[in-house]
Amino acid sequence: MSRPLAVLLLLIATAIWGLAFVAQKAAMAHMGPLTFSGTRFLLGGVALLPFALIELRRKGPAAGPFTPRLWLQIAVLCAAFFAGSLLQQYGLAQTSVTNSGFLTALYVLFVPLIAFLVLRARPHPIIYLGAPLALVGIFYLNGGRLESFNFGDMLVVVSAVFWGGHVFMLGLLSRETGLPVVLSAITFLSVGVVCVMLAFGFETPNLADIAAGWVQILYVGLMSTALAFTLQAIAQQHVPAANAAIVLSAESLFAALGGALLLGERLPLIGYAGAALIFFAIILVEAIPALQQRRETKPA
Repeated sequence: MSRPLAVLLLLIATAIWGLAFVAQKAAMAHMGPLTFSGTRFLLGGVALLPFALIELRRKGPAAGPFTPRLWLQIAVLCAAFFAGSLLQQYGLAQTSVTNSGFLTALYVLFVPLIAFLVLRARPHPIIYLGAPLALVGIFYLNGGRLESFNFGDMLVVVSAVFWGGHVFMLGLLSRETGLPVVLSAITFLSVGVVCVMLAFGFETPNLADIAAGWVQILYVGLMSTALAFTLQAIAQQHVPAANAAIVLSAESLFAALGGALLLGERLPLIGYAGAALIFFAIILVEAIPALQQRRETKPA
């Protein structure tokens, strides 16, 4: 797969996630975060299972055996996904969609930091310009301010650390195994089972509440979970984690678009400047390394 196509897949994933913020917030009127998370992840995992089995049958022998070390890495991936998604969902119950969209995007800064701490991997220098630009763009996109900072906002900030770990681990394991759909299915099914078990201990899940939020569960389970996260896993085989994080920061842009289309919200004037900064950051981190590589490989 070419890198431009991989970036396009990441952008499609961010568009789906941006619109999902509204659905995730609305679902909290019918059920608790654990119940919602468990049902969405199990639905997404079951939907992916046939495709994962096909991928495993076709590519499994080439990927090699699932060693204990690999299973440990997959467990870390699942733990980061569980913590990031659940903290975000609990935070959404106590804060606004606007704040959540901005604060979640802090993983733009955490991904290159995690990569350096774990692998001593230094990103391309353009990342040090692109990441802050994207973050400022997200801030402007949300009006250049945060509403009153509360405990829900703090939960979303902590979730961004785990989302950064998830982006890093997903890129690492997708390239190592060549089995992005299998990794996604394992993550969704395992995290979904854990969430459902916890829901019966800390919430009172029932079919009536789940049925009342079926529209949100269907969209977030099939589109935001099964499709978007799998597109991310496929694309991150071809895009470095730090670059992918900046592309994924466009999620806030699509969240604002979703608010305009579904909730009648309108961007302030400064929001358009923020949107332009996000797109500029994405183009910057993708175009500069590509142009530099072409210049270095060009025959004298």
